[in-house]
Amino acid sequence: MATKEQVLEALKNVIYPGFTKSIVDFGFVKDIDIKDDKVLVKLDITSSADEVKAQIIKDTETELKKLGFKDVFVDVSAPKKPVERSNSMTGKNIAPQIKNFLMVSSGKGGVGKSTTSVNLAVAFAMQGKKVGLLDADIYGPNIPRMLGIEGVKPQVAGNKVLPIKALGIEVMSMGSLMEEGQSVIWRGSMVMKAIEQFLRDILWSDLDILVIDMPPGTGDAQLTLAQSVPVTAGLTVTTPQKVSLDDSKRSLDMFKKLHIPIAGIIENMSGFICPNCGVESDIFGMGTSEPVAKEYGTQLIERIPIEPAIRKGGDEGKPVTYYQPESETAKRFQRAANKIWEFIEKVNEEGGADNAAIQPTTPPGVSACSMR
Repeated sequence: MATKEQVLEALKNVIYPGFTKSIVDFGFVKDIDIKDDKVLVKLDITSSADEVKAQIIKDTETELKKLGFKDVFVDVSAPKKPVERSNSMTGKNIAPQIKNFLMVSSGKGGVGKSTTSVNLAVAFAMQGKKVGLLDADIYGPNIPRMLGIEGVKPQVAGNKVLPIKALGIEVMSMGSLMEEGQSVIWRGSMVMKAIEQFLRDILWSDLDILVIDMPPGTGDAQLTLAQSVPVTAGLTVTTPQKVSLDDSKRSLDMFKKLHIPIAGIIENMSGFICPNCGVESDIFGMGTSEPVAKEYGTQLIERIPIEPAIRKGGDEGKPVTYYQPESETAKRFQRAANKIWEFIEKVNEEGGADNAAIQPTTPPGVSACSMR
């Protein structure tokens, strides 16, 4: 009968589906056990797809029976199937160096979505994570002012654009690529291309998380993002008023339809903290988001109060979480970041590993030069 060396040589003809390399070249063959005219091959592959597993088993049996084995047993270990994620229909990931994507969305404008995005990004960075912040609000980019980098232009390296560094965060915004006060009058297709370029043509580092401040609503930008990268979690920002809560339901419904795991709701402008006495008062409502969270099977992550320091910090480019870490608002943003990170870890654990490391993708052919 054939030897282990001959079996291993035969397995070099079993090409991993979708690639030109064999299961031997990839190092997937873990053990070979031969007994008389029977052979057992143990494989450890990186794909959770049933069709990949079935093809490998079929090809392995074919090759080994050529060696004269009567019975061929193929034991394949594979990761659990990932939870259905936003780009599960397309399989695309045009920014594979980024481990996690947090989509911060809202049903309507004026609820403090950008303030939330900035302070969460700062909180993640203060906790030791490598963080990026993408201002995807094409029509109303406020992130540069909130981080004190208005007027700072990004540098170009080859055909890539370098993100701007601020408070330990990598940042990119349409506001950094255009003159102050200049309007963006684009159709949806242009917005979609811009979102893709922000992900593909910006030279992001190997980030633990990219916080993405989305434009309000549920339109082209949200759909493009969900189809371009596997969004790890979606976060909805709302205020306690019913009008805002009605719109936040649309945001949550969007997450469900795009298969984006919902981290929860941030209730912004929830109560008022007096700067003199420190007493928190209910002036616009508090905790009204809890029923909505339960309705969509998620959680109210944190209530962020109205505090003069938030407004001042946003206007002066000094986020409260970084510059006033002992304030009540900063502490709540830190708690929110902890809860969101716990959720992200849970999503990744339940999703298991996928084969993104060796899965080929074809990025859209849009050059970085159009962003300059």
